[in-house]
Amino acid sequence: MDKPFSLYLDVVRFTAAVLVVLSHFVQHGLLGGVDSHPMLLFGREAVIVFFVLSGFVIAYSSAEGRLSLRQYVLARSARIYSVVLPLVAACFLLASVAVAWYGADVNNAYQLKKLHIYAPLHLLFMGELWNLAETPPWLMQYWSLGYEVWYYVLFAIGFYLRGARRLVWGGVALLVMGPKLWLLLPVWLAGVALYACGTPWPLGRWPARVGWLATIALLLAYKHAGADLYLRELGTSLWAFPFIKLGSADRYLADYVVCILVYLHFMFARQAALCALEALARPIRALAA
Repeated sequence: MDKPFSLYLDVVRFTAAVLVVLSHFVQHGLLGGVDSHPMLLFGREAVIVFFVLSGFVIAYSSAEGRLSLRQYVLARSARIYSVVLPLVAACFLLASVAVAWYGADVNNAYQLKKLHIYAPLHLLFMGELWNLAETPPWLMQYWSLGYEVWYYVLFAIGFYLRGARRLVWGGVALLVMGPKLWLLLPVWLAGVALYACGTPWPLGRWPARVGWLATIALLLAYKHAGADLYLRELGTSLWAFPFIKLGSADRYLADYVVCILVYLHFMFARQAALCALEALARPIRALAA
């Protein structure tokens, strides 16, 4: 991966993280009402960016780094749990204090009385399997990890195992995951395809830059027009399995549209020769970390 594109992915990662936080603040009224800041509500789109990025980075690091299965598991586990363990512990602790001392109305407060069930559930990322829809108190965005970690598992099975073992364990993983995770799996796999396919349509620097800017403009126009809301309603109406709750996957049609735009955006950025970013390499790496 060339340095300008690597730096650009770091810029996108930081920007997506900021958008998730801003969206969270708006939804909770900390930056005014939803109607006051409609263009700040890019949290879902930012999550889709993370999914595509995740698929790309996992495929790249596994192939280029020539990791063994054991190294892959250790690397993923260390990266995930170094953040998740203190984060989940802090959420449960602060929620307990808020409820016990201040009588605060905390979402999912019922989990505090059954920590022996919900703590393992969240630490094993099982909150989005099938009809489950559980996130830790005050940590609504945790739902995305309930998808992403299982995609890591499925990738490891497909990448490292062979023959009947791959088929059997892949089938078991898919069966455990359930329909919600199946619906957004193509989004994550788009990132894998971005790495595997390279640049299928070679472009010059300036055509690539035009495409890069055009995909940003299309995403802004798509959001401004409220197309995501229409697609959310359409996806719900088309869902033919009422006994299976869509939950956090209810925007699957909108997610596919955003995924296509993100895929094209990265494909253009890869060929746009964004060399100016190299002068800002140190602060970019620091922010992305």
